[in-house]
Formats: sequence, structure tokens, C-alpha cells
Amino acid sequence: MTAKPTILTAPFGQIDGQEVELFTLSNARGMRVSITNNGGIITSIHAPDRNGCFDDIVLGFNSAEAYAAGHPYFGCITGRYANRIAKGAFALDGVTYTLACNDGPNHLHGGIRGFDKRIWHAETAATPDGTALLLSYLSPDGEEGYPGTLRIQVAYTLTDANALRIEYTATTDRPTVVNLTNHTYFNLAGEASGRPILDHILQINAGSFTAIDKTCIPTAIAPLDGTPLDFRDPTAIGERIGAKHDQMLTGYDHNYVLNSSKNERPVLAATVFEPESGRMLRVWTTEPGIQFYSGNFLDGTVTGKGGVNYPHRSGFCLEPQLFPDSPNLSETIPGYTSARLDPGSVYTQTSIFGFS
Repeated sequence: MTAKPTILTAPFGQIDGQEVELFTLSNARGMRVSITNNGGIITSIHAPDRNGCFDDIVLGFNSAEAYAAGHPYFGCITGRYANRIAKGAFALDGVTYTLACNDGPNHLHGGIRGFDKRIWHAETAATPDGTALLLSYLSPDGEEGYPGTLRIQVAYTLTDANALRIEYTATTDRPTVVNLTNHTYFNLAGEASGRPILDHILQINAGSFTAIDKTCIPTAIAPLDGTPLDFRDPTAIGERIGAKHDQMLTGYDHNYVLNSSKNERPVLAATVFEPESGRMLRVWTTEPGIQFYSGNFLDGTVTGKGGVNYPHRSGFCLEPQLFPDSPNLSETIPGYTSARLDPGSVYTQTSIFGFS
């Protein structure tokens, strides 16, 4: 008997006295995705392997309190600006805005209390692809140093094709900068497997990337030819991760310039295959870039849902987005994306994570 697609709601704990909820989306094929309105965090994805056996394939925790205790951006919506802004400052229309430097000398993922640490308003809606979870948040003018009141909605839909569709929209009442993404850590072998992701086979549809300095701030758009960062051909993540190269600071934490620019419809950006389970992840996006991060700072000190400590490189992230430090670099590096959003315009992004 085919299961009926549903969204179930359950308590997930409290943060600062505020109730947090967990929403579990399921489809007709038995796949499940759980999302909390705390930071829009994807807490679990139960996907089938080649034998039809389901397992949770994302890193995370079982309660809001565990997330509030601190984590490396597991599963969350990052913003107002995902990725880094150099030296915590940018200028817009002649005015310089100062942000928190929460990643060495730079600003990262929206600051001290970015969108990942906010409680979002949640509701559900019927769509042609299934029932969607709609999360919305009003970011006031000056929050974390950013100008303009920003209204954001993020829609999560789990389709019967075993695809999680994430659609972002945002509007502002003053000129500002916006760059949103989702920061889920995947391990297609299972989050409680205790295995690193080095044997996962990765392919990224990009011939260039944004080369970085020692603080991970881009300096140029550079070709991938001859570098250990080239994943145009399917390659094991661990095959070249220890290569001696000036761009390999701690492993992979780089923005790939996709072969297609900003699109109206999502295009295939990356594919990941885990040989033992047979699970495959495909990522489609409208964005011009995708950040690939190989879990370099996981060190075995974090205990996840399955009671297993997450070892070094036990999860990877593929984050569709605009390019890092765009507020400072979009006018100086040819081909660089702009993150500017003006009143009357709408920021949009659609990214799809498909599992097979």
C-alpha cells in the first residue's frame, strides 16, 4: 500500500523559553525529512539504499537544546549573508556597514546570531509537488549590522520523486545584500556509521573556482585545470584531499563557479555517490556557485543523534549560493556575482536535493 504524503508536527524543546517545533515531511515512497523552525534546520533525512533500506544521512541532534548548545551550522539556513565577508565590512551607496568578525578576521554566515539561530514562523501549504513547509522570518533593519528590513520565506517540499526542493524568496525596504543557503552535512553511508566521507565519489559541473587567501577570502576566479580541486570527472573526495597545493589549506572549503550562471530554472550542479550503500545525491540549483566543504573541522568531539561521535570529515556540505565576499568583490573581479537587493526587487533561489 502506498503511503500518503504528510507533514507531522511535534515538540522539539525550548530555546530561551520559546517553544520549538519539529516538522516531519514524508512522501508516498516512505522517505522522510525532519525540519525544525529553529534556524530552518534539517535535522534528519531518511533515504533508501540500493536494497530499499532507509537510514538517516545527515548529521545533527535530537533536540532544540542540543542545537542551542553550539554546533558547526548543522543543517541550517545561513544568512543574511552565507559564507564570508572580508574584515566584517562592506560599502553600499557610499555607506560602510560594520559586521561581526566571527571567523578569524572575517564575517561568516550572518554573524553572531544569524538566521541559523532565529525561531522562524511555520505554516504548511499545498503545492503541485506535495505539501510544503513554509518558514518565514522578518529580519529588522540593523540586525547583525545589515541595512534594511528583510522579509524572508523558505519553502521545503519533499516530492514523490525523493527530492527535497528548497525555495527562497526575500524582499527589502532599503538597499541591502542577501545570500542564502542551506548548510546540511551529508553522509550517504549513514550519520551514525562512524565512517568518513572520503570514499564518496563527487562530481561538480564547474571548470573554475574562486581562489582564496589564507583566511578563505577569494582573490580571483581561477581555472580548476591541474589542481586537486577539479571534480569535473567523478573522483573520490579523499583521493587528493591531502595534496600539497596552495589552495588546500585544511581540505576542501571552496566556492565552485558553475558552468551555468544565475538561472531561472535549476540546473544540475553536483552528484555524489556512496559505493557501499549505493545512495546517490544530485544537487540542482538556480545559483551560479556551490560551496563544497569536506567537514575539515569535525574532530570527534560532537556526539550526534545516533550516539556516535562525528569523526574528522564524517560529513560534507554542498551549499548553492552566490560567491563569497560579493559585497566587496562584485565590482572588482570580472564575472563576479552581485548580492545587492533593492526595494521593489525580489531575491529568489531554488535548490533541489534529489536522492536515489
